[in-house]
Amino acid sequence: MSGQDADWPLWEVFVRGRRGLAHTHAGSLHAPDAELALRNARDLFTRRGEGVSVWVVPAAEITASSPDEKDPFFAPAADKTYRHPTFYTIPDGVKHL
Repeated sequence: MSGQDADWPLWEVFVRGRRGLAHTHAGSLHAPDAELALRNARDLFTRRGEGVSVWVVPAAEITASSPDEKDPFFAPAADKTYRHPTFYTIPDGVKHL
């Protein structure tokens, strides 16, 4: 990578392989702007025609949860009993719910 490339922002690339499937992370690249990032992603990650859709996202814009904090991060959802159907009583007259 040249010195100029190192100054360009990092982009994360997601490719959808076939219609109806989810985009998956294919890799990263440096590019000066979104348009060039998209073109470079197409050239690098779909050379054999395996992609039908490409997303490029500035790496600096991605916010993610930490795998080290998975238990405390996801634990609050488990204590909300109103989210589970066992919290409600179903009247006798209701046959399909």
